[in-house]
Amino acid sequence: MNYVLIILNAVVALVYTPYMLRMMGKSEFGLYSLVSSVIGYLTILDLGFGNAIVRYTAKFRAEGKQKEQYKIFGMFFVLYFIIGAIAFAAGLGLYFNVDRMFGNTMTAIELAHAQIMMLILTLNIAFTFPMSIFGSIMSAYERFVFPKVINICRVVLNTVIMVALLTIGYKAIAMVIAQTAFNVITLIINYIYCKRNLQIELHYGKFQWSFLKEVSIYSLWIFLNAIMDRIYWSTGQFILGAVAGTIAIAHFAVGIQLQSMYLQFSTAISGVFLPKVTGMVAKQSDNKEISDLFIRTGRIQNIVMALILFGFLTFGKPFVLLWAGPDYGSSYLIALLFFASLYVPLIQNLGITILQARNQMAFRSVLYIIIAVFSLGLQYLFAKWWGEIGCAIAVAGALVVGQGIIMNIYYTRKQDIAIKKFWGEIMRMNITPIIVTAVFVFVTRQVQITSWIALALWVVGYVLVYVALLYKFGLNQSERDLLMAPLKKLLRIR
Repeated sequence: MNYVLIILNAVVALVYTPYMLRMMGKSEFGLYSLVSSVIGYLTILDLGFGNAIVRYTAKFRAEGKQKEQYKIFGMFFVLYFIIGAIAFAAGLGLYFNVDRMFGNTMTAIELAHAQIMMLILTLNIAFTFPMSIFGSIMSAYERFVFPKVINICRVVLNTVIMVALLTIGYKAIAMVIAQTAFNVITLIINYIYCKRNLQIELHYGKFQWSFLKEVSIYSLWIFLNAIMDRIYWSTGQFILGAVAGTIAIAHFAVGIQLQSMYLQFSTAISGVFLPKVTGMVAKQSDNKEISDLFIRTGRIQNIVMALILFGFLTFGKPFVLLWAGPDYGSSYLIALLFFASLYVPLIQNLGITILQARNQMAFRSVLYIIIAVFSLGLQYLFAKWWGEIGCAIAVAGALVVGQGIIMNIYYTRKQDIAIKKFWGEIMRMNITPIIVTAVFVFVTRQVQITSWIALALWVVGYVLVYVALLYKFGLNQSERDLLMAPLKKLLRIR
């Protein structure tokens, strides 16, 4: 169900986004992206408690402590209610200061629309915080299928209604209202499921301060990472709104959307290996065994991530121009900067799992906060000089320094992971893809790809040559067996 949801979201984004861009226009889409990103900052008020609910609920379930579960449910519901009230107050502060933040780059109509959307999204997030506890409870009880089915239905229905609204002539405000309605309905469904199917109760009583302290220490590093993610991927639109205007935001937002799809493919792969590495660390496996798994997993992730990166380098520009429109040429460069800078951390995702299993996330979290704040200053400066491209350069540069160089040094010196061997394996593996990509880049620069049919034919040819040569010269035998096993099962080959 998880893979279905990932693919569905990607398909919807690829098919629906061009239509939305054309129907809304650059200015309206940029405004919509800006308001969403600004309100998105309030989500960091979760403070990492959502993950803590899952962890401690699972712990109490394993110990047979049902009453303790209900007590922490009541405690977290009260906490989230307070957080929701704080988020509502913060949202109102943003609502009343829209003129001050964006008055220099927006028209009076744009400012009025921004205020309306900000108020709706503020109400949305205030309601979401206390109700989100029920989604965490479902995860802790390992009820994965039902929420995935609900989310799949939500994606489909939301897209259909959005298309209908845009066709009629409604724009950003109507989209925000529809999204809020779907979110509220989903949260209420989660609540009903927990009450009826799981017989969940919320017990209120004396506040458990000692337990809250324990949970807060656990949640701190998750919270810091949430801040880092928000600074990395949302401040650019905020800064561009202040110094460049809505058109620059629209170009940047398209790059961000492509980046989020790129990110999902890596997350789906790395998640498969989480149980294995957790068991190895728990059994105190030696560093060589963990390093070997780090390298093996990195190579497997590289099969997918390098194909997407090199493929986008080759065909990304005509794709973006056909998909988003002829005015979105800068979005290709923005997305390419994000893809290239994310490549290293995404093929090393197992490193995060190792740090979590060893309870050694502190360095990574503190480092990313420092790098993200440094990036924020560069984004403001570069956006003034080079607009949306400058903003993307600042974000990508911070990723290279933090998640690329510094974390690789840390993995080598403090985690005893064989990073030199890792990169030796990856570089040898990538020789064939680099040669194939160089040839296709040279050839495609001599022709004009101006239609979806032409693009599809070129991409299919590229993938066939890439995969065939990588399979022959880049993969080892275990990787070939890993790739062929599902195909053999599908074809029932013995």
